[in-house]
Amino acid sequence: MAFFSKNDKVSLDLQSISTLISEGCVFEGNLKAPSYVRIDGLITGDVIVDEGLIVGEKGVIKGNVITKEMVVYGTINGTLQVNSLEIKASGKINGEINTQTLAVENGAVYNGNLSMRQDNKGLPQQKAKLSIPAQKALEAEMAGS
Repeated sequence: MAFFSKNDKVSLDLQSISTLISEGCVFEGNLKAPSYVRIDGLITGDVIVDEGLIVGEKGVIKGNVITKEMVVYGTINGTLQVNSLEIKASGKINGEINTQTLAVENGAVYNGNLSMRQDNKGLPQQKAKLSIPAQKALEAEMAGS
């Protein structure tokens, strides 16, 4: 029998999802969320999630992503700024990835540049390649902190 301490990390797949963009939904514009998000539909725009993001097998993001943890079963076309990234066998990413940790299952597809860092300082927000409205919103939020 295994014993788990409070410090054990719970898999992103097991987190309670606060926001769901379901299959068949089309969202045009930038999405910002404070907690965990699952996308099974289409997002055209930048996605900023404070905690974690799951892109389901039918999920598609056409834009840049900033989050702490991310699991990709679907397709992403854009720049990713994450602390922890997991690309599942059905996942496809086209674009630049900046991450601290990376796990890729056999069969996953990735085309682009990869930058990895070893620090625990979080995401390098000043290097994020966001659209101008998303970048201004992020700068305003950082100035207010």
